[in-house]
Amino acid sequence: MTRSDFMRAALNEAQKAYELGEVPIGAVIVKDGEIISKAYNRRETGKNALLHAETEAIFKACEKLGGWRLWECELYVTLEPCPMCAGAIVNARIPKVYFGAYDEKNGACGSSLNLFEMKNNFRPEYTGGILEEECSGLIKNFFTELRNKLSR
Repeated sequence: MTRSDFMRAALNEAQKAYELGEVPIGAVIVKDGEIISKAYNRRETGKNALLHAETEAIFKACEKLGGWRLWECELYVTLEPCPMCAGAIVNARIPKVYFGAYDEKNGACGSSLNLFEMKNNFRPEYTGGILEEECSGLIKNFFTELRNKLSR
């Protein structure tokens, strides 16, 4: 599978969030070319600020692999990770992160700040803009629909 294929799998997860009325962000974790965990935002339905797609995917991958170090894995997520998720990625030792849409407001991989380039810390490699139009389009559509509902 290609990076685009893995990002499409993350987009499928984001669509699940969309259908639940959650901000549509999805994530998958890959090891040895296979998806080992999938997740999507569940903050509203779970009533928990920690239920971001990335943290859920990390939790599931750790359970599946039986440890907290995900140093042989890659993370694909539809939106640039926020500071909380970037911190979780660093702490899980995920060496490669791929994201779709950039997040100018909260992105912690260079858009707003960069937690992946902190001195004396684990430094994941990262690439943004994978299927960027599809990823950002899903989020934009979600917020357009939400604004339209609220203005009625």
